[in-house]
Amino acid sequence: MDSVRSDTDLALKILVAGGFGVGKTTLVGAVSEIRPLRTEEQLTAAGSQVDDLGGVERKTTTTVAMDFGRITIRDGLAVYLFGTPGQDRFWFLWDELAQGALGAVVLADTRRLTDCFPAVDFFEHRGIPFVVAVNRFDGTRAFGPEEVSRALDLDADTPVVLCDARERGSGKTVLINLVEHAGKVHAARVLARSGA
Repeated sequence: MDSVRSDTDLALKILVAGGFGVGKTTLVGAVSEIRPLRTEEQLTAAGSQVDDLGGVERKTTTTVAMDFGRITIRDGLAVYLFGTPGQDRFWFLWDELAQGALGAVVLADTRRLTDCFPAVDFFEHRGIPFVVAVNRFDGTRAFGPEEVSRALDLDADTPVVLCDARERGSGKTVLINLVEHAGKVHAARVLARSGA
């Protein structure tokens, strides 16, 4: 799978964003066909004064730049996954990571649902299609997609899917939902520009 690619190959770029400790690194690692690039560092006492560890007290590492993974769809077509850092002190990286993105997955944790508002706002303001993927953590109360959509005040056409970021199949389902949604959004924009 690590063959040399020609200039005619197509690569789709997808971002995986969300709050601190929501499972972005886990999702990228679960679906990537290559060993993912991770920029994780140990949490420090100084960082614990800045980062809210409520609900993720057992977390010991954090992404400080990005995660990167790849999925080959077919010969000549690949999806590149870029996981963003979750803490607000690293949000300055998001603009660079978002350039050229087909769309994004906003990973949500219902224990800390408000942590995904910045990601939702970021993609809405830039017109980047996104889906919200609710990462179901063991021992937490289950909420349906409609409840999460209402709580986040999402547009009616923004998909909300349930997932387990640890499972490859679940992550692939999230990405399929995103690609389908992004395709519809981009097609609607083309039609609107053409005046049809």
